[in-house]
Amino acid sequence: MRRDGFLKGVAALAVAGALPLPARAAPRLRITIPANYGGGWDATGRALGQALVEAGRADSVSYDNRGGAAGALGLAHFVNSSQGDANALMVMGAVMLGGILSGKPPVSLSQATPIARLTSEYNVYVLPANSPFRSLADVIAQLRKDPGSVKWGGGSRGSTEHVAAAMIARAVGVDPSRINYVAFRGGGEAAAAVLGGYVTVGGSGYSEFAEFIRSGRMKPIAVTSPQRLPGVDVPTLKEQGIGVELGNWRGVYGAPGITAAQRKAVTDMVLAALATRTWREALARYDWTPAVLAGPAFDAFVVEEFEVLRATMLKAGMA
Repeated sequence: MRRDGFLKGVAALAVAGALPLPARAAPRLRITIPANYGGGWDATGRALGQALVEAGRADSVSYDNRGGAAGALGLAHFVNSSQGDANALMVMGAVMLGGILSGKPPVSLSQATPIARLTSEYNVYVLPANSPFRSLADVIAQLRKDPGSVKWGGGSRGSTEHVAAAMIARAVGVDPSRINYVAFRGGGEAAAAVLGGYVTVGGSGYSEFAEFIRSGRMKPIAVTSPQRLPGVDVPTLKEQGIGVELGNWRGVYGAPGITAAQRKAVTDMVLAALATRTWREALARYDWTPAVLAGPAFDAFVVEEFEVLRATMLKAGMA
């Protein structure tokens, strides 16, 4: 074959997308993290990005932190900036659903494209190391005496730690609307507030406070799980006579307006990343529980979660 004929053949294969996989460049991905640096969503997004690179599904990944309003600000930015972009992803989860229900943002999660649920995690409530309170019972006694004097610190309004705090108040006979909840834009800010003694009680995913608990800088007083977490000697709320249980899950969405074929490709890409050593190490490091769900099952799960969370927030006086 003449050289010019060979080159024309290669060009034709490239245009048709028929070159072998090693010859195709992996995409450059952008992951929107609807929270400030630090905290669960940030750790999830960055771990996923590293896993995508390890899996060979991304050449590089950039991260766009957009904290505030329980993820609603990041959602709005993602919806408005990534139309039809199959190389754009957004971290999301139960916290975002609560923020949407409580804040009614101008954009809808349904405008973006569901990809997969990734992990599940339960919250822990902690006291600053120098707190005058030593237990959940001490906090509840003060809450009953003067609800406004107990400052609950955690993620944005509508977050799982906010919802759980309202449920705790209701369970112990305190009007949930009277709780003094201080919202922060991510687990990092909430941790700083606890360490600085600016809140009475801090709440977040266990992984976000774990290093401070291990070092003795925070005293854990309760977890929101049905049983004690593996390897974690912290009593559940139920053990302490408070019938509250609430989990937190995290997932990922794709851009608005991508095609069905693009959605499948993005889903396959994310699922491939979850099989990497990088992702397995992240699960172990952050004590995340794998909770993978994709396709129509994930679509139905999100719809059901909205309804369950709406009912929970109504009972707690938050919606």
